[in-house]
Amino acid sequence: MANFSKSNVPQFSVDVYQNEYLPEGGREVNAIVTVTATGGGTIGSAVAAPHLYPPGEGPSAAVVLMVDCSGSMDYPPAKMRNARDATAAAIDALRDGVNFAVIGGTHVAKEVYPGGGALAVADAGTREQAKQALRKLSAGGGTAIGTWLRLADRLLASADVAIRHGILLTDGRNEHESPQDLKAALDACAGRFTCDARGVGTDWEVKEVTAIASALLGTADIVADPAGLAADFTRMMETAMGKEVADVSLRLWTPVGTTVRFVKQVAPTVEELTGRRTEAGPRAGDYPLGSWGDESRDYHVCVEVPPAGIGQEMLAARLSLVIPQSSDGSVRSLGAQGLVRAVWTDDMAASTSINPQVAHYTGQAELAEVIRQGLDLRKEGDIDGATAKLGRAVQLASVSGNADTAKLLAKVVDVVDAATGTVRLKAKVEEADEMTLETRSTKTVRVKK
Repeated sequence: MANFSKSNVPQFSVDVYQNEYLPEGGREVNAIVTVTATGGGTIGSAVAAPHLYPPGEGPSAAVVLMVDCSGSMDYPPAKMRNARDATAAAIDALRDGVNFAVIGGTHVAKEVYPGGGALAVADAGTREQAKQALRKLSAGGGTAIGTWLRLADRLLASADVAIRHGILLTDGRNEHESPQDLKAALDACAGRFTCDARGVGTDWEVKEVTAIASALLGTADIVADPAGLAADFTRMMETAMGKEVADVSLRLWTPVGTTVRFVKQVAPTVEELTGRRTEAGPRAGDYPLGSWGDESRDYHVCVEVPPAGIGQEMLAARLSLVIPQSSDGSVRSLGAQGLVRAVWTDDMAASTSINPQVAHYTGQAELAEVIRQGLDLRKEGDIDGATAKLGRAVQLASVSGNADTAKLLAKVVDVVDAATGTVRLKAKVEEADEMTLETRSTKTVRVKK
């Protein structure tokens, strides 16, 4: 396990937003937990470019790029050319000293560069060699993404680095291995590296690409026009180069009699973490948060406490952040902690008030879910069901100020009244618009604190 020096570890903080007051007999406690890291490689949405680090400095990292080379990448021919150019642009964004490799993916995974089961070390020479190797990529064969991920895992595991990351591009469905094979590969790779996944064009399966990003704690998106790949790949690589700390976990301790109902990320995207808990001692569990640079994310924690009488109070949960210290499973605290409290009161105004942050993100999680349900019902031909769900989505997007999602919804439905969620399904919807809405449905807006 790589060690972190004081200079390359951002400072982490934890802020808890909740209404701690419960009515007599009340048991459900909700809190929004904001985790913020400052002092890393990214500043807000702007990324510290590789050249801002002195040569050979910055966090130790390894990146593997997985490029779809299946036969469909030749239709149209510009797609393969754009993929090569995008991968070259990402290689240019590598910081000196970063370990990297390129995989060509079909129904098998092939090492494009450097080969021999090794990783190259980024410098002017290896970047140029990698780009020369890319020019030989051609389309042909099937698609078995699980084999790409397993090869990436083997390559990344060979490096003694702090950050391990993959970037995966596909243009088609995973037709040459079973869903079980892909799931097994994702299970094997989870926690070993993070991965951003992109679908290019409109012939791929949204649920496959988003499942890859979800399992590997990365981002998913659509690049409907292959001409946009280079800019997207450059942004992804720059963000990866800005990561400073890997394998951060949220440690949640709860007292006797308390049950964790759920833990989910709610900003910048909705991501369910409840089932990813690993036990960490008596009444404590760790939830994986992935790699961090300079950024802030929000999490919704819900616990069920034993009922109590008026005037009583208790610590419902203690939150802290930890990272692996060594290969023996020991961890190191990142020094940030937050407390979730429960106080029973007969003040009805206090106990029935919903914290604004909790209300906002409960709505954002529902927004993601009703979009998914609405699009599924639309595909099944259930017009009334789809209209109801997507109408509710329009209403939620309007109330929460999620303008980006509202714009995407307006390409699938005609909005009659956003406030009431009154909509009509469009008779004709561009496939790229529907796929973009589905892929980006989990993106949220931050609550205005």
